[in-house]
This record gives sequence, C-alpha cells and structure tokens, in this order.
Amino acid sequence: MKHLMILGLLLLCACGRSVPDEARIVVAGDSIMAWNRGGGGSVADGLARRLGEPVGDVSLSFARLVGGGGALNIPSQLNGVAADWVVLNGGANDLSGSGCGCRVCDSVLDRLISDSGTRGAIPDLVAELRRRGSRVVWLDYYTAPRYAGTICVAPYRILEERLDRMAAADPGVIVLDLDSVFRSDDLSLFSRDRVHPSQRGSGRIADLVAPVLIR
Repeated sequence: MKHLMILGLLLLCACGRSVPDEARIVVAGDSIMAWNRGGGGSVADGLARRLGEPVGDVSLSFARLVGGGGALNIPSQLNGVAADWVVLNGGANDLSGSGCGCRVCDSVLDRLISDSGTRGAIPDLVAELRRRGSRVVWLDYYTAPRYAGTICVAPYRILEERLDRMAAADPGVIVLDLDSVFRSDDLSLFSRDRVHPSQRGSGRIADLVAPVLIR
C-alpha cells in the first residue's frame, strides 16, 4: 500500500512537467518546487503569473542530486535544457535518504557540496548550467514546522553556508534563503504535513524569486 501511495504521488506531481519552447526560465528540483502543481499553485505557476510569460517546470517530488533514476535525479531533469535562468533546489532527499536522520553527515554533505563550495554534485551541476549560458537561482531550504527547534536543522545550516560560498565566486549564481520569507510558526505557509509549502507558501517563493528574473 505504501508503494502504491508513493506511485500515486509521483504521478500527481509529474503531471504538468514541461518546458515550453519559448520559456526563458525553467524550474527544477524536488517537492518544494513541485508541490501544488496539481492545483496550479506551484512555484513555476506563480512565476508565470507574476512575470506574464511561460515558465518551464521539470521538478519532481523525491528527486535527489545524487542517484535517483530519470527525473528523480535533478541533473537529469535538466538534460538538454538551455534557458536564460534555471531556478532550482535540492539536497533534502539526499540527506534524508542516506540514513543520516537528523545527524550531520559530513560524507553526504561533502558529496553535495564541499566546505569550500567548489566541489560536489551541486557545484558540478551549477557549473554545467553556467557553461550552457544559464544564470542560476538556487533556493536554500526554509525551516519547516516539523523540524523547527530540533537538531534536524543543523545539516541545513551547513548546506546554506556552503551554498553561499559557491555563489560568492560567480555573479551569475544567486542563492536565495527561503527562511527570509517563511516563518516556521506561520502554519498558513505550509501544507498539512508541516513540511511542504501550501499554495500561499509557494506564492511566497515566487514572490521572492520573480524580481530577480525580470527582464
């Protein structure tokens, strides 16, 4: 039954994934980006409305930066994509799916991005996108109500610091911290699971990103 539920969620979240030919912006990543797509309220949907132009969306729940097949691998989501802007996130499923739990797993963090911000799956993906001519907006995770005030926050603080070091080395890479527009005690921003964004939460993300992408 659990596998059937996961399959159903994947099918629901996959619905609507596409990149219009004329899109200069593409959204990729995991469930934070894909959530609310079925109701027209995903991050990509919000960006399209705010900017008045088509926005591609290849994000998918359960997607990882390392491992995962097909669209469940974030770099694979972006195969063949050459957009002016790529807006993406990733890393949570790598951390949670590695057996780390809420401990700081140096080996997993290092696979994602080194302490210097120059090596690992994230810098490799960003460098490839930059070679294609894309500018990159990387969204650092917010603190979800389910984990606020717990040791689960620690790995994400380290991830944020390393992402900032990566972005500091390239003006074509921007890291935006979702904690700047989310409060973990404002449950209206979160779905019932107290992890994923509500439609209002997805709208907050679009509000944060849209000004960066204005022509």
